[in-house]
Amino acid sequence: MIGPGSADMRRIMLFGVPFDAVTLEGAADAAMQLVESSTPRVIVTANPEIIEASRSDLELLRALQQADLVVADGVGVLWASRRLNCPLPERVPGIELMEQIVSRCAQSEKSVYLLGSRPGVASRAAERLVQRYPALIVAGSMHGYFTHNEEPRVVQQIQQAKPDVLLVGMGTRQEKWIAANKQLLGARLLMGVGGSFDVISGSSRRAPRWMQRMHLEWFYRLLTQPWRWRRQLVLVSFACRVMTESRRSRG
Repeated sequence: MIGPGSADMRRIMLFGVPFDAVTLEGAADAAMQLVESSTPRVIVTANPEIIEASRSDLELLRALQQADLVVADGVGVLWASRRLNCPLPERVPGIELMEQIVSRCAQSEKSVYLLGSRPGVASRAAERLVQRYPALIVAGSMHGYFTHNEEPRVVQQIQQAKPDVLLVGMGTRQEKWIAANKQLLGARLLMGVGGSFDVISGSSRRAPRWMQRMHLEWFYRLLTQPWRWRRQLVLVSFACRVMTESRRSRG
């Protein structure tokens, strides 16, 4: 079984955060092995923002370190791994890995549950996924705007649905929420998917293909969501850390 320290794949560390050296196809293969586990398994798609946030958030850092599969969702992570002489094979976009997992679940009769985003978005995303993969079993969907007091009811609903795979789109809090609740939810595989439900439902758009190929998705998000500019400053901080560590390692 694939997991932290497994001989089945190479794992590297970037500033205390583990990353598995896998391609998109390899990550999807690993995910379908994890879903066969008798204990809950977790996939994290990590980018520079998450790495930087983990510097001051020990709970988040623990969640990342305990995950069973961590992939590089961000060209910045790929660049850093190469700059620091521990190269990862390729970027594994979270939305593409999610779609691969959903496709394989449809083929193998595994059920999925969508949790997150604004009211109505997860259900629309589920409908579109079923249109794309007619054999897909959707165990349920729920928005992510529930209060702390409502959380036990949400957990109970997921327990009762008994999904094989739980996809969680709750932004910056999703990794910690998954780590805190994975033993209670009853799902075999849990994965944070960020804003993927918004894209799949049609509520927002992903960058055009040519921008994806040129690794400019971050710039597209800045153009279409200018309020994100403060978050983009994290990339500068991350790049500075990488350059400093690179110089230090070269002596």
